[in-house]
Amino acid sequence: MNGKDIYLRTLQFLRPYWTRLLLAMICMLVVSAITAAFALLTKNVLDDIFINKDRFLLTVIPLVVMGLGIVKGFFTFGEGYLMNYVGQRVVANLRERLYNHLQTLSLSFFDKTPTGVLMARITNDVNSIQGAVSNAVTGIIKDVFTAVGLIGVVFYRDWLLALVAILVFPLAVYPFVHFSRRLRKISKRTLQTVAYISTFLQETIFGHRIVKAFNMEAYENRRFHDANEQYFKYLMKRVTIRALSNPIMEWLAYIGIGAFIWIGGSRVIIGAMTVGEFFSFMTAMALLYDPMRGLSKVNLLIQEGIVAARRVFDILDLKPEVTDTPDAQVLPPFSREIEYRNVFFRYADEMVLKGISFTVKRGEKVALVGSSGAGKTTLVNLLPRFYDVTKGKIMIDGMEIRQATLKSLRDQIGVVSQQTLLFNDSVRNNIAYGRPDLLEEEVIKAAKMADAHDFIQKLPQKYDTVIGEQGVILSGGQRQRISIARALLKNAPILILDEATSSLDTESEREVQAALDRLMEKRTVLVIAHRLSTVRNVDRILVLSDGLIVEEGNHKELMDIGGEYKKLYELQFRDEDRPLQEVA
Repeated sequence: MNGKDIYLRTLQFLRPYWTRLLLAMICMLVVSAITAAFALLTKNVLDDIFINKDRFLLTVIPLVVMGLGIVKGFFTFGEGYLMNYVGQRVVANLRERLYNHLQTLSLSFFDKTPTGVLMARITNDVNSIQGAVSNAVTGIIKDVFTAVGLIGVVFYRDWLLALVAILVFPLAVYPFVHFSRRLRKISKRTLQTVAYISTFLQETIFGHRIVKAFNMEAYENRRFHDANEQYFKYLMKRVTIRALSNPIMEWLAYIGIGAFIWIGGSRVIIGAMTVGEFFSFMTAMALLYDPMRGLSKVNLLIQEGIVAARRVFDILDLKPEVTDTPDAQVLPPFSREIEYRNVFFRYADEMVLKGISFTVKRGEKVALVGSSGAGKTTLVNLLPRFYDVTKGKIMIDGMEIRQATLKSLRDQIGVVSQQTLLFNDSVRNNIAYGRPDLLEEEVIKAAKMADAHDFIQKLPQKYDTVIGEQGVILSGGQRQRISIARALLKNAPILILDEATSSLDTESEREVQAALDRLMEKRTVLVIAHRLSTVRNVDRILVLSDGLIVEEGNHKELMDIGGEYKKLYELQFRDEDRPLQEVA
């Protein structure tokens, strides 16, 4: 889309507020009419009061001017309040719509897009649109109304001088267009730099421990300095364009004023105009300069808004890769089996899974093991449709999961992953996430089953303690047990454990494992295991290598085969003090 189409699309967000817009336009019309009236009254002030010494008008005209000033102030407030309300409301709605749309996009989008970029789109880019929507629309309407009124006064007073003024105005077109193009390019680069800085801040603040551990503070300071300086340079280019536009417009205005004084003075001398008429004309021209300059500023706001709107619409126009089909049905409660049937999955240009087939019966615990990059996490991510299969099918009780609604599918699947995500909220709200109506007794029961209740009771405000970003005040084991309590409350019949204990030390792992054992009771479980010692007691183990299942069986069977599983097991336990035969 070109700039015009993007701006018109942005203005469509004004439609729900047309009544306020109409009232604002009426206010602007009144303000413009009063401005034109001031220019008209200049003739009466000079000719009737100062030259003809009319005492009656000396009494009336000042009262009229004061009255008009009060009325103008009232309507100026009205148009300012109404237009800013509309502008802020549109931006708030647009920001919410953008955030809601982000929630619909598939994981593949977030895999490719840095968090900081998205934060910049929702905050900085949307704020830039606000100027183009409220300030620009207000400026255009008000300045056009004012200009029309004043041009009417100019032609009413002297059509010849008015024609001279019209000849001057086209001179402003070239700088107007030139500045528009330059500002659009600079605005794009500015917003890109802001997005980069947001991403940089998000990464370095979240990863501050790594920065300190590697003594990289000075390096990261230099990187931030470079980005910050680049941002400063772009801002100064914008400032330069804005600063140049005013004096250039003013210079053109002075050219016109000089011509008006010469021609107008000549007409007064020969008696074609009175002094009052000339100064009424000049007052109108002086007042006309302000809306013309305002339109130039409005243009700059619009150019910045177009760039920001294009970036926002780029996201709004994205379609989620994983969606409900038109005939999607509610998935019945899980009762029999999960089946992967000849499943292929391609990520970018790489085929990650290559014809995977297996079945998991209800109540069965199945572990997925293999070296890093074998496709384990990808395999379980396909079940809740975080991604869709490239080829093949995944069935639950005979229904292909793509025929089920996403909500009904994900309602039946619980996930506990290695990367425990906790929110900067209370312990209670983290455990009861998504279910604010839960009774406290149910939250406490889940915490006890997850072996979390005792340490929660030792926190400053117990269940009301705010745990900080990513649960920073808790240990790794404590964060994982909060996550397990959350999964217990969901009470989904299918459970995915994605290396849930791999980031914990041995003691924390033992504590968490006991909670996991309770979580797995009476559930169908897919376990991704980094530590093979945690999966010896599952019903079945699938060994993945290069996107294929290369071995299948329980721990003893796979050790007896002496294949890939045994190699992985021995590699992991070769430094153990106990003989392998004892642990096997």
